[in-house]
Amino acid sequence: MTDIAHAARLVAEAPCDGPDGPSGSALAAALRHGGLLEASLTLEELFEALVAIGKASLSAGRLFEGHVNAVKLLNLYAPGQRPDGLLGIWGADGPDPVRIEGTVLRGQKLFASGADVLDHVVVTARNEDQVQLLLFSRPQLAGRLFPEEWQVSGMQATASGRCNLDGLSPDHAVCIGGVGDYLIEPHFQGGVWRYGAVQLGGMQALTAITAEQLQQRQQEKAPLQAMRLHRMVTACETARLWLRQAAQAVERPEATADDAEASILARLLTAREAVALMNAMDEALGAASFATAHPADRIRRDLSFYIRQANPDGLALGAMARILDTPALRERWIG
Repeated sequence: MTDIAHAARLVAEAPCDGPDGPSGSALAAALRHGGLLEASLTLEELFEALVAIGKASLSAGRLFEGHVNAVKLLNLYAPGQRPDGLLGIWGADGPDPVRIEGTVLRGQKLFASGADVLDHVVVTARNEDQVQLLLFSRPQLAGRLFPEEWQVSGMQATASGRCNLDGLSPDHAVCIGGVGDYLIEPHFQGGVWRYGAVQLGGMQALTAITAEQLQQRQQEKAPLQAMRLHRMVTACETARLWLRQAAQAVERPEATADDAEASILARLLTAREAVALMNAMDEALGAASFATAHPADRIRRDLSFYIRQANPDGLALGAMARILDTPALRERWIG
């Protein structure tokens, strides 16, 4: 059985070799040595692992979640094609979206998480009006990765820079599944519960820091402080219950496209609860927690950035439109 606690501890103890703590290279090394990348985890173990790694480091959690996503796609659409190492998936396009034009690729990927550390990556490429998944190895992308362009206040260690695929032949990649498979539900939007599970880990980390500091200050029994800590605890538990329900619905063998809505709603709720939790923490700890050396500072910046990915407004609008237009979904979520 995989020791999830051991893997999370390796991530938490990764050397601070970057300008904002452990670099992506240090976190990736911890993930590789932790044994989770090759493990066959049950759903309960996967949920626990995503939360635990997120609690240890949100950047490491993002890399691990991307690996899990890539592995799931390979298992679904290309059984037996899974390579060794740390995997990821890059789907975000910019002004020059990645597309197949004849015998070459055109365009660039943005928000390419782990651009400096992944061993293999699945990229999405437009093929006319559909999407094709392509698997590349790191050596095939030599000279095409620009992690140094990732200049943000949060999630710095993910080095989610740009990848220039312009002129690369799709024939050099392993084709994953058929055209359009990537967008099949509940495996596309339905997978966002995994984002939320990592974010829950960050919420738990901030709650633990707040509880410890209030106890050190002997303020934990002050009515206002106890109320704030209570708000943080219930935020974590509310998110956990929604996310577990979503994971169980989406990941069951008989899951349907309609089950994706449970995952979307849980992911959106997690973001709202995270905002409420961070507000309560800021009130509880005050200005001291904004010092760059404070243990909550980087987690706050990472979580604030992470919950804005990817396009939560679009997720919410799409989910509500489908719920209102689909009788079974309307009955499930509105009654």
